[in-house]
Formats: sequence, structure tokens, C-alpha cells
Amino acid sequence: MVSRNYNISFTTIHLQTVPLFLIISFLIYLYKNSNYQTPPHNKILQTSENFVATVAGLFCILVRVLKNYWKMGSGQWHMEKRSTLKNDSFVKEYNPVTETGSLSIIVLGASGDLAKKKTFPALFNLFHQGFLNPDEVHIFGYARSKITDEELRDKIRGYLVDEKNASKKTEALSKFLKLIKYVSGPYDSEEGFKRLDKAILEHEISKKTAEGSSRRLFYLALPPSVYPPVSKMIKAWCTNKSDLGGWTRIVVEKPFGKDLESAEQLSSQIGALFEEPQIYRIDHYLGKELVQNMLVLRFANRLFLPLWNRDNIANVQIVFREDFGTEGRGGYFDEYGIIRDIIQNHLLQVLCLVAMEKPISLKPEHIRDEKVKVLQSVIPIKDEEVVLGQYEGYRDDPTVPNDSNTPTFATTILRINNERWEGVPFILKAGKAMSSKKADIRIQFKDVPGDIFKCQNQGRNEFVIRLQPSEAMYMKLTVKQPGLEMQTVQSELDLSYKQRYQDVSIPEAYERLILDTIRGDQQHFVRRDELKAAWEIFTPLLHRIDKGEVKSVPYKQGSRGPAEADQLLKKAGYMQTHGYIWIPPTL
Repeated sequence: MVSRNYNISFTTIHLQTVPLFLIISFLIYLYKNSNYQTPPHNKILQTSENFVATVAGLFCILVRVLKNYWKMGSGQWHMEKRSTLKNDSFVKEYNPVTETGSLSIIVLGASGDLAKKKTFPALFNLFHQGFLNPDEVHIFGYARSKITDEELRDKIRGYLVDEKNASKKTEALSKFLKLIKYVSGPYDSEEGFKRLDKAILEHEISKKTAEGSSRRLFYLALPPSVYPPVSKMIKAWCTNKSDLGGWTRIVVEKPFGKDLESAEQLSSQIGALFEEPQIYRIDHYLGKELVQNMLVLRFANRLFLPLWNRDNIANVQIVFREDFGTEGRGGYFDEYGIIRDIIQNHLLQVLCLVAMEKPISLKPEHIRDEKVKVLQSVIPIKDEEVVLGQYEGYRDDPTVPNDSNTPTFATTILRINNERWEGVPFILKAGKAMSSKKADIRIQFKDVPGDIFKCQNQGRNEFVIRLQPSEAMYMKLTVKQPGLEMQTVQSELDLSYKQRYQDVSIPEAYERLILDTIRGDQQHFVRRDELKAAWEIFTPLLHRIDKGEVKSVPYKQGSRGPAEADQLLKKAGYMQTHGYIWIPPTL
């Protein structure tokens, strides 16, 4: 049952007057059944005269309400929908509206790598799991390439299913591909977008969707440089012509600029065309299973509440490693570097969830408010708490300048100036061509005071959240080694997802985030002030790197990175555990 917010008028009576009728009816009932007496404890109605006066007063209020909604010149009652201020970013728990219009998903940059490898596979998985109704949805690809519908389908087909599951998904794949239509055109010309709008409108008409009630989702799988002209074309030619429950939303990919100034310029250009609740700045790390688990882990478990602060935690590491280099993308990567590519967005978003205070509710704005507070509490980065590296062979790529100082590795320490985290270093570390591929959060606790077992050199307690691969959470503990002797050893309490949730398929991050966009939930997307605060932290350092004031030191491919990074971690208070290696359990 979906609630509707209506006015009833004479011509208009507000539904809020209904409780007055109920109150009056209840009081009259009491009056008739009380023999004109009031109970001794009732201080409101002392006499029958007071009772009548009370009823009369309520009746006057009712008349006044009716008068306020009276419209002259009408001879009948009717119902009228009340206009409301709608904010897509809040859960519509007080005034839900059923979305019945057709859904059009438009992938701009449809012939590019991002669309092929991430966007279309995510849409197919949502379709296969029943989240995209074929009776409502249609998918449009738009790009400059002059290809047909069938050529686009053939281009993406191989990315939608793997060979292992191909036979099980043949029927679903065929149905999904039939939903895809391609429109070719430039990104800065109205002709192409007029054709796109015409194609969308034909789909909406075929679904008998009233104008203005349709839902249009534009996914910009494009370089940020074309966001402004594309957004302008969408606004001018492809949005809903009226608001009858439908919506227009756009999804933009990182990088959101290269520094504070360019990010603010980009935000201003898009913000001049669309309202903030219509803009979804996607950071796919916020769609990862264990990143989404952070709020539940922190605020639904009493165990962590007294421990999650500077009194118990020595340091926090958030680490991203890849065991391969730029692989032909050297020219593109050299424009950005590892800090802009990974640390300023992905790792910083994870830091916010680790460090934020408990929000007053799970409404997206309340959660994002707390994240912004964390970012605004970060003090300026010191050069002595930064180590940059560049793997040997990076400049061999012909698209990379011979004198490039762009870091492919970085370790930086952020410090949060608030009551909970003062004095606790947050170590953000990311690198390419490393010894392993992983991303994790490592929370190291302080030493136990009064070490009667003399076991501090074995390592501290650590709570590790493995984001990828092999999703897991494990707590490193010191325990007694089995046997007759009183000897201690490091072990773990382990929650490995593949072992614990064998029958559960963990969805890809893009699946979650696209579904959130369709549902209008902005919790896992970056708000404009959040983006600004993030760039304010890193822009001064990035400008010093661009000017060559902070140098990248070489490191060997397949290593842990520069030795200077390990020295910085030790200086920050991180104690490495020697002799212990976590091994994901086998099924």
C-alpha cells in the first residue's frame, strides 16, 4: 500500500482535519455516556458547561481550517495532489511515491573500455537477478562510433558472461541484448542528442508512459573533460519535460578534476545544470562488500565501541597494491599519478568510514555529513610524512616522458585533529608493480601494559579487513601455543567470506551503485562539499609534486616498494609482525 499526500478541498479540505472529526466524535460519545459527570481525576472537563465549551472551541477550529481551504466559485468536492519539496537523496519514508514510469538507462561512451568491462556487465547482472524489469527498462548506448545495434551487442557480449556460466545464462543474455539500442553522435552537438531523445521517447510511448513520469538515468562512462558539454546537451534535449513522478539522474566517474580548482570548476559547471540530488559521483570502492559493512561493523557491535579511539588504537593503515604496472596506459596514468588515481578518492573514502562518528540515522545526508566532518578535521600533510616512488621501467613506456616525476607508489600519513583520533596516524599506502595484489584496512592496537608473558616482540593485536581479493575480516591475537609448555604464538579469529558464505554470490561494486542510483539512494556517492574537502587535503601536496619539489624514488618491480616507506611506517609507530602470515582458509 503506497501512501499518497493529498488535499481534499471544498473545493479543498486538508486530510489533516480528519483527526478533528475523530476528536469531536469521541468527546460527544463521552459526553453522552457520562451522565454529565466527569471523573474526579480529569482536570480538563470539570463541568458539563466546560465540556460543551471545549467541543464548541474545537468546532470553531474546524470551521477555521475549512475556511482556509475554501475556494470560491466551486460547487463540488474534489481531491487535489499537494506539491512537495522532493529530495531524492533521502529515503522517502514519510511520503513515498510509486515510480511506475518506464526506465531508460543511457550509457554514454558505450563503445569504450569502462562501458564494456564494468557498466554493461553490471547492468546484465542486475537484469539476470531480476532487478531490471524487461517490461519497464530499455538500455541505450551513445558514442561517436558509427556502429549498428547488433555491432554494439557483439562488442559487449563477451564481457557479460564467463565461459563457466555461459550455458546457464544463455536465455537471459539473449533477452538482455535485445533491450540494447545504439545511437551514434558527437558529444557536443544537439543533433545526436535529439536523435537520442527521440529514441528514448519512442520507448516510453511503447510502454504507455505518461510524459514526465519516465525515469532517465545517464551514465557518463567518459573522460571528465567532456562532462560539461555532455551535461549541457542532456539538460537541453534529453530530460523529462515535466515532473509527474519521473526523474533524470546522471552518474559521473572519477577523476573529478585534478586539483581543488579544476574539481570546483567541474562541480560548478555540472551544478549549474542539475540539482545535487540528481548528481551521482561514483566511487566504486564505496560499493565493495566489506566497505559497505563498515558502518554495521562499527555501530552494531558493542565490542568495538570502547576500543575505537586513540586510547586503544596505535595506528591505522589503508593499503592498496597491484602486482602489475600501467600496462599500456602509461600516458594516461602519467597525467594523474597514484595519489589522484587511488589515494585521494578510494582510500580517503575508506578512511572516512573508519574514522567518522556515528550518524544520527542511516539517511544518506546524515552519513555524508559525518564523513565531511572527518575530512575537515584532517590537518595539512607534512612533506616529511610522505614517501613517493616510481617503479623501474615505468619510463620505458613510449607514452611516458623521460623526465617524469609521476609517482606510481605513495605512502602518506594523515592526522585527524579531533577528540577521538588525535595522535593516531592514518597511513594511506598505494602502489603499482608491487609484490602482491590486495586492498585492506589494518587497525593496529597499542601494546598491552604490564607484559607478563614477554610476548610483545611477537606482534600487536590487529584487526584486518581484507577488501579484495578473498574478502575477510580477521583479528590477530596472541594465544597459548598448544602443548605442555607455556609459550605464546600469534593466531587469528577469522571470518572468511568464501568459507562462511559459500552459497552467497558477492555482487560487484558497480551493480550495487547502479541499483542505488535507480533507487535514488546517494549514501554511497560523493557529495560536492565532500569532494571539495578531499581535494583541499591533497592539492597542496600535488602541486609540490607537479613542481618537482617532492621527488619519486625508484623501486624494483615485484617489491614492497621503496625502503623509505617502511622506515616512515616505523617512525609513525607501526610495528610489523614477523613470522606470521595470514592464509585464507580453504573450503
